Amino acid sequence: MKKILQPIEGDYYLSEEGYRVFTEQYHKRRGYCCESGCRHCPYGYNSKTNSRKKS
Repeated sequence: MKKILQPIEGDYYLSEEGYRVFTEQYHKRRGYCCESGCRHCPYGYNSKTNSRKKS
């Protein structure tokens, strides 16, 4: 079961449309890629090719 993180300061910002946008800081704290094509994904996931960049 995946643990649920409570957002802390710097984990997200609100877009002009009012959506919560998670930052790279949050994704790194979470520790895995959800493969949803997140804007600030530190894992290099590309939703168009359904792949991650090799490190």
